[in-house]
Amino acid sequence: MKSSFDLLSTVDQGGCSAKLPAAELHRILKDLPVLRNANLLVGNENHDDACVYRLDDETAVISTTDFFPPVCSDPYDFGQIAAANSISDIYAMGGRPISALNLAMFPSERIDIGVLKEILTGGADKAIEAGLVLAGGHTIDDFPPKYGLAVTGLVHPDRIITNSAARVGEKLILTKPLGTGIVIAGRRVGEASIETYDSALTHMKTLNRKAAEVMQQFGIRCATDVTGFSLLGHGLEMAKAGDVGLRFHSESLPRIEGAYELIDLGCIPGASFRNWRYVEGHVGVDRSVDYNLKMLMADAQTSGGILMSAPAESVDSVLSALSDAAPYAAVIGEVVSRRPEDPWIRIA
Repeated sequence: MKSSFDLLSTVDQGGCSAKLPAAELHRILKDLPVLRNANLLVGNENHDDACVYRLDDETAVISTTDFFPPVCSDPYDFGQIAAANSISDIYAMGGRPISALNLAMFPSERIDIGVLKEILTGGADKAIEAGLVLAGGHTIDDFPPKYGLAVTGLVHPDRIITNSAARVGEKLILTKPLGTGIVIAGRRVGEASIETYDSALTHMKTLNRKAAEVMQQFGIRCATDVTGFSLLGHGLEMAKAGDVGLRFHSESLPRIEGAYELIDLGCIPGASFRNWRYVEGHVGVDRSVDYNLKMLMADAQTSGGILMSAPAESVDSVLSALSDAAPYAAVIGEVVSRRPEDPWIRIA
């Protein structure tokens, strides 16, 4: 049974749209001390999805955390989406999640505590689906409510997937359609249909587990999940980390049905403009590229898909293996060589 309390009434921007602007975050992170350790296999140098620490020659631990304000109306749905989003970083690194802790911020004197129970139930059910142990966590009193997980996963040290391993000639595959931020903005002002809104919820609640399994099956070593910094923001991090160029084909982008039309109605979240300002000096856009598609690429995604760089000869097999769990998966571009004067990303 759906809750009568509308969580969207508590926020102006929720989900991964609530992230700090990428430019400001990176500006302060670059001045923090770098902690060196021989067993730290992946740190924060390339703004990867999680940290990876080697325990021995066979096992490395992946650690990550994520939380945000409500991205939808229903508390149970919110719990599922926030949990799926938190777990996604483990999958993006090619790992298997094993345990998690709740992170909950909730205004117990302003909203009935039963709403928190529904949020936590949604998170617990998604954890069960992912096959991990959810054991405790931490709560504070805060408004608006926020929820997420701190997640631990495992991966073999030789099979880590990072955002820095793209190679020229590989194809770029995206496993979920774009537009969640736009759809939620449209829903908030009453422009998005219930069918479009429900479609966005379904995609956000879908685990990226199959993508991780397929990447390991086909030996893919470069990927990232697409969340608050958008396809362009996370793509820029991938390009810089691997010192390669990315070429996106805007007409090939999978998108949530109805999201494109919502842009015409002005349903563009502030995070999209922040993301575009972050990347615009590093992106070359062909004149033929539609404005709406450009904004879809800058849209902050919540619990978005995996952007992976796959060898060209494996693409058809990868898409076939993804077809049941990720039917929207599509080739959206390729990795290209880059001269110093070239933009990191080209949109055609």
